[in-house]
Amino acid sequence: MGFFFYYSMSDSPKKTLSIIGGGAAALYLAAHLDSNKYEITIYEKNKALGRKFLVAGKGGFNLTHSEDAEILITRYTPPQFLAKSLDQFDNSALITWLSELDIPTYKGSSKRIFPIKGMKPIEVLQRFLDRLESNGVTILSDHSWSGWNDKGKLVFDNGLELKSDIVVFALGGASWKVTGSDGGWLPYFHRQGIKINPFQASNCNHKVDWPEAFAEKHQGQPLKNISARIKDKICKGELVITETGIEGNALYALSPEVRQELKTNKKATIYLDLKPTLTDEQVLLKLERSTKNTTEILRRDLKLSPVMLAMVKGLVSKEVYMNKPELAKQLKNLPLTLYGAGPIDAAISTVGGIALEEVDENFQLKKLTNHYCIGEMLDWDAPTGGYLLQGCYSMGAALAGWLNE
Repeated sequence: MGFFFYYSMSDSPKKTLSIIGGGAAALYLAAHLDSNKYEITIYEKNKALGRKFLVAGKGGFNLTHSEDAEILITRYTPPQFLAKSLDQFDNSALITWLSELDIPTYKGSSKRIFPIKGMKPIEVLQRFLDRLESNGVTILSDHSWSGWNDKGKLVFDNGLELKSDIVVFALGGASWKVTGSDGGWLPYFHRQGIKINPFQASNCNHKVDWPEAFAEKHQGQPLKNISARIKDKICKGELVITETGIEGNALYALSPEVRQELKTNKKATIYLDLKPTLTDEQVLLKLERSTKNTTEILRRDLKLSPVMLAMVKGLVSKEVYMNKPELAKQLKNLPLTLYGAGPIDAAISTVGGIALEEVDENFQLKKLTNHYCIGEMLDWDAPTGGYLLQGCYSMGAALAGWLNE
């Protein structure tokens, strides 16, 4: 007489923990979960993990920023959402962990942290994957999650139905669809009565009504060493002229304020300081002391680049251009009106997704016990420069610490 044993993952002495999505937050979480306590599986819709991670690396792979923790927290919107996570795992802790994975880093002139020169994003990702393997993490690719069935099981497009003790969603935002980050998961949470905020582009191009032929001639050219201001918020950095407007880190840091102005007024005005290292008085002195014509003063004495000079000529009236006190004011406070954000899929990141009031301090969904959400799928925002990745790592670390207790 034979015996038939039915075995399921839930019969294991370990709890089953399923991570849906394979981005930065998921990778860090899986690397730090206690594999003696959990049977950990990542379900990824693509053929491999970290596709957005790799795409981000093409533009300069800054892994985090070196700012002190008390300044770092102010870069996030809302700032207190990540306070606990950053306190548990900040940028210095990340740098130490990267070193343990044999990913040496250096601080660039922008104070951003990069992998040592010559190390490619795919090599960094492979170090992460090696860590997952050593932690006993199972990775199942080509598993696209498609919601819950009427029995509360997770269902996937390939027919798999899954009941897990703990579920962590790390599904990303809605930018860069080519990487699989398309926000297609929103309806599944909406059906569970979970509040969803519409996705909006962040860290993206904004539309400007440029003077005729200006963009055609100057698109792709940078405005270096400038600062941008909206209301009382100022950011130094760089902007780049695009065919339809402007983009760059000096604008990205103002994204929350710009979005609010666009929502309220259908347009937003930022003010550019083309010479932030000079005072108003110093700019005026250079204009008034020189015997050259105005254009030559701007080019030679104030060292405006050709694109800056063309922009000033295009945006400032002839009367102001010939009035040195008024021109000096414009060079330090040049208004630029933005008429909307570019398309979401062209944005570096998005805001929107799961409303923050839907999760508790440990990222657990209040309406679904033992279901957690981390990463860009939550409605928070940060500028480029390593802040986005740091936020994802910190959430993964904080949740791992909570679940391991």
